[in-house]
Amino acid sequence: MLTEEKKEIQEQRTKGYFIQAAKEILKGEGIRLISVRNIADRAGYSYATLYNYFKDLKDLIFLCVKDFQDECEITIKEETETRARGKEKIEGITQGYLKYFIQYPGIFDLFFLERMSEIGSKQKTSELIYTFFDRLCQEEWDFCVSKGIFQADEAESRKVELKLMVTGLLLFYNNRRQPANFEDFMNIAKNQLAFILR
Repeated sequence: MLTEEKKEIQEQRTKGYFIQAAKEILKGEGIRLISVRNIADRAGYSYATLYNYFKDLKDLIFLCVKDFQDECEITIKEETETRARGKEKIEGITQGYLKYFIQYPGIFDLFFLERMSEIGSKQKTSELIYTFFDRLCQEEWDFCVSKGIFQADEAESRKVELKLMVTGLLLFYNNRRQPANFEDFMNIAKNQLAFILR
């Protein structure tokens, strides 16, 4: 007989296998190929077992979105830890964010192209995705305002402009390969960043 503690550890482990399997499918093949059966097969369990741990597929996808955001945030923090606060840090965060979604086109599709009704019945999935870039940069925007680099309303305006620029660049590059190569893409991003943060 399993003790309560061992049972809980086993349940968390099994739940983790399903989350990991779903994340691998989303990263590699994208949301179009995600299904309860595909996830269960990859996790090594029957599809019926998945419902012991998740209400439905949308519940599992929500947890994947959170994990992807955590992963992206950790990567960005590591890449920008030596950057100066304020504008320079915002540049680094933006570049790291762009690289992450170029590296994982399946995650890009999930975050930017899928209808929210397909991936989450809850408003919180949509809100989590919509506010992600803002949350990554917020401390640095606040720092800029506190140091008088930007006025509060000016920072808000630039923040929106930056978010729209980043989304547009990713959409054109990931879906149309415009510009034609990654180097040109990053050069455009750097020039636009310099313009927005001038």
